[in-house]
Amino acid sequence: MAATKNNDRYLFTSESVSMGHPDKVSDQISDAVLDSLLAADPNARVACETLCTTGLVVISGEVTVDSRKVEAIRALDNVEATARKVIAEIGYTEPAMKFDADSCAVIRTLHAQSADIAMGVDREGAGDQGMMFGFACRETPQLMPLPIQLSHKLMDQHVKVRRSGKIKGLRPDAKSQVTVAYEGLKPQFVHTIVLSTQHHPMWNGKAKQKKLREEVIKHIIKPVIPKKLWNKKVVIHVNPTGQFEIGGPHGDTGLTGRKIIVDTYGGRGRHGGGAFSGKDPSKVDRSAAYMARYVAKNIVAAKLADICELQLSYAIGVAEPTSVHVDCFGTNKIAPEKIVELIRANFDLTPRGIIKTLDLRRPIYRQTAYHGHFGNSSFSWEKTDKAAKLAKALK
Repeated sequence: MAATKNNDRYLFTSESVSMGHPDKVSDQISDAVLDSLLAADPNARVACETLCTTGLVVISGEVTVDSRKVEAIRALDNVEATARKVIAEIGYTEPAMKFDADSCAVIRTLHAQSADIAMGVDREGAGDQGMMFGFACRETPQLMPLPIQLSHKLMDQHVKVRRSGKIKGLRPDAKSQVTVAYEGLKPQFVHTIVLSTQHHPMWNGKAKQKKLREEVIKHIIKPVIPKKLWNKKVVIHVNPTGQFEIGGPHGDTGLTGRKIIVDTYGGRGRHGGGAFSGKDPSKVDRSAAYMARYVAKNIVAAKLADICELQLSYAIGVAEPTSVHVDCFGTNKIAPEKIVELIRANFDLTPRGIIKTLDLRRPIYRQTAYHGHFGNSSFSWEKTDKAAKLAKALK
């Protein structure tokens, strides 16, 4: 979102998808494979892509592990079992959904990483060229934009309600969308909510859908939306097509890396175009985006700015970033060039430094693959441990 005048009034929308959305099924399988390999060999090189559709999962990509480590070879051999476990845990266990953990075929086509790429990574350079963005703002306690944070919370609540059986017949595929009214840079109230959820045939029909709408509003939407942002004029759409029985990979083919805006800031911050899931931390598409969020969040937590967007860029095989750029949308308390100086002085932005700072050679990635990579306090890149030191620049 571009800089805006303080008295501008407008609507801004972000969406999220559930862990059962077909693209997220693919992301979780890719990251579960990555986790299994990192658990056995922390230096594994992994770029794992997954496709899922009716009765079929295809896992492809490049994987290089230490062949002397028996556990790593075993993890490679167990890729099919890893995929089936993920599918079952998501909730695709009924043959009636035309995609389930026990009956789907799993095809794997994995080969070693290119020696040309490995040559650059081996000397601790970036695993690819590209630009990555990090973003933070004061709209929520997590320093995330409000529309995407609420969208993710709706999907978190959907999972809880589905698994508890509070609303019977919910199935794993779902999407949420939240529109927030802003005045200048400040959110004022929630304007529109869209929530679509896959369901058992028991909910088919106009009368049943009306009842389902009431249940979704009561058990999923109202518990999530803060009272101060709620009003009686909020527009709510639940399953606006009329019903949503056919869903998951049977309703739409899933692919790894096809929800990059859901994964980041809901369109509020820029995106460099690189996906995250299935990639080990030598790939700066992932690790540098995490570092950029870490830096931006600490800048905002230190009150150097109310909004911070950081761009990093890299050349393949080169360790130091080719550029560091900060945009605070006019909310900065000190000059942008001073903020860049502070970033370079306090953060190691080389691939090796990023991996060490954020402790990324661990099997931590499957939990990032649904409901957003940012805004979850359990992730190392969400720490604000540098804020106190950065805040000294205001004195």
